[in-house]
Amino acid sequence: MTDPNTRISSLNIAHGSVVYLAYEGERTVAGPAVHPAGSFGKKMTMDDLIAKQMRVTRQENPHCELVSFDRDAANAFQHYVNESLAFAVKRGGLMYGTVSEEGKVEVDFIYEPPQQGTEENLILLRDPDEEKMVEAIALGLGMRRVGYIFTQTISQDKKDYTMSNAEILQAVELHAEGDLKEWVTAVVKLEVNEDRGADVHFEAFQMSDMCVRLFKEGWFERDVQEEIDPKLSRMKKDVVVGGKDTRDVDNDFFLVVVKIFDHQGPLSSTFPIENRKSPVTMKALKNHLDRAKNLPFVKRISDFHLLLLLARFLDVNADVPALAGCVHTQASVPEGYQLLIESLASAS
Repeated sequence: MTDPNTRISSLNIAHGSVVYLAYEGERTVAGPAVHPAGSFGKKMTMDDLIAKQMRVTRQENPHCELVSFDRDAANAFQHYVNESLAFAVKRGGLMYGTVSEEGKVEVDFIYEPPQQGTEENLILLRDPDEEKMVEAIALGLGMRRVGYIFTQTISQDKKDYTMSNAEILQAVELHAEGDLKEWVTAVVKLEVNEDRGADVHFEAFQMSDMCVRLFKEGWFERDVQEEIDPKLSRMKKDVVVGGKDTRDVDNDFFLVVVKIFDHQGPLSSTFPIENRKSPVTMKALKNHLDRAKNLPFVKRISDFHLLLLLARFLDVNADVPALAGCVHTQASVPEGYQLLIESLASAS
């Protein structure tokens, strides 16, 4: 074979034969760079060790089996955003309802706190006194806070993210505060359909356990100086994503999809809703009671938003849960409460 003119066929070499090359000298083969670590190489700090443990992976299963929305409550929320705000500015609400032992979340009313929405941001101007009333009503109704709902604007529809980093941060903050493993975050948006029209679309997620842990332990960078892609959340230190160290995590890693259903809950949602453009007046109370004259009194007041208006005139620790308790059991309303409510309505 040392003679370059020799024909291969004369050497008994056929298809599949292995030919070895002998050569003198040394050669270097390109390969992965080796970085020694541990006691024989580079020293690792505690921060390095913690970062190695912070592996961000997708969480397959939510703790919440499914979320079911009361049709009237969900409709009252989306209708205002669609008809009055035209999905041009963001809107948010805190969801209340029940959680079953199997992890099924039912949302029966949505409280809309004072807020300021723009095209890109939503600032919740939370009112502790009003939230105290909301909690007292929920207590009487046998319900609790179960999640957070917000809308995305039309301009966000052109972006390639499920949730922006600002939305992730707000959602995980409320999730951590909610202290409920089944806590649900719902997103409402407009989606263009096949006929070039627009449909209102609900999606539900849970923030992953790792997302909540990173938030509680202060890993999220809140004040990002330079412009970063809104589909990425920046950490204060490196975490491990897909085997690589990085500070920027794709938001989708933090989201766990939850199935959505709907139901008809125990409350109506026809009374004007708090903290919207027009303040709720006593005239609204009178109109609401007059419209439902033929129903039992307890049925006429079986609306969270109406109970919230009444709560301003009642003792938050005793009367509010007691009145909400009547609604919960559909028991007859004590005469004293009925007289007070009717006098408030007639004062308009």
